[in-house]
Amino acid sequence: MALDSDSLIDRRRLKRRLALWRLAALAALVALVAVAVGRAPQLQQISRSERIGVLRIEGLILSDPYREQTVRELVEDDRLAALIVRIESPGGTTFGSESLYRALRAVAEVKPVVAVMEGVAASGGYMAAIAADHIVARESTLTGSIGVILEATNFVGLMEKLGIESESIKSAPLKAEPNPFDRLSPAAREATRALVDDVHDMFVRMVADRRGMDPARARALADGRVYTGAMAADVGLVDALGGEAEALAWLEAERGVDADLPQVDVEIDYPRELLDRLVSAAVGKSHLTERLKLDGLVSVWHPLVTE
Repeated sequence: MALDSDSLIDRRRLKRRLALWRLAALAALVALVAVAVGRAPQLQQISRSERIGVLRIEGLILSDPYREQTVRELVEDDRLAALIVRIESPGGTTFGSESLYRALRAVAEVKPVVAVMEGVAASGGYMAAIAADHIVARESTLTGSIGVILEATNFVGLMEKLGIESESIKSAPLKAEPNPFDRLSPAAREATRALVDDVHDMFVRMVADRRGMDPARARALADGRVYTGAMAADVGLVDALGGEAEALAWLEAERGVDADLPQVDVEIDYPRELLDRLVSAAVGKSHLTERLKLDGLVSVWHPLVTE
């Protein structure tokens, strides 16, 4: 019986020790949670300042919902401290350029955005650039070309020589104008001009708003001419001359972003169908196929010249 009593006492001692260890573990857990909560803002700040994103805009700017979605998702990326937009583009469709501009503006509302112009950043390329908080260009960069163009070709003269006639029955005189098989009527020309002018007014308003210009001043600069980076800096279309180093220096001096943070390319996740892969492998990137995508209103400098 004495042995049984000793065993019972030992068991009770072990239970008391186990209870004490459990209480100590619980206290330690509570302390760790308190420390973590106290440091949460600091940890969140470290996470938010983890990297600088680099978005490359190259070639013709066309409508691209995948790129637009990727750019808009950067708004919620807490690891992104800032975004550098590198632009090598003569422009593209007005719709595609406007869509890119508005996606970049959404990012710029919450994170610093700097545009770095490379060899060419004209027309729709300039539209994308003015979405940024700060624009940097080389002295020899070609930019500007602020304008809109709608190209229309008609084959009437050729058809007359060949004895070919074309007839169309329209619901109204201005339906399907401009028409390649008919000469542009005065009314159709006026309607087409109004269309171009309306979109051009949008572009001018963007320039005036983003560059802090008087609208009349912005309109005077938006006559379609091309500027060098040096000329653009003189008239206020860009902020500074330089490249990526100057962009990083501005981010650090004006927005407190560490210039030594790692840079990460913004990768756009495109779905690749089998046919698309086969065609890409067979023909590669073609200037002609890109040119054929330019339909309707375009904001592009020398649409036949791409990289």
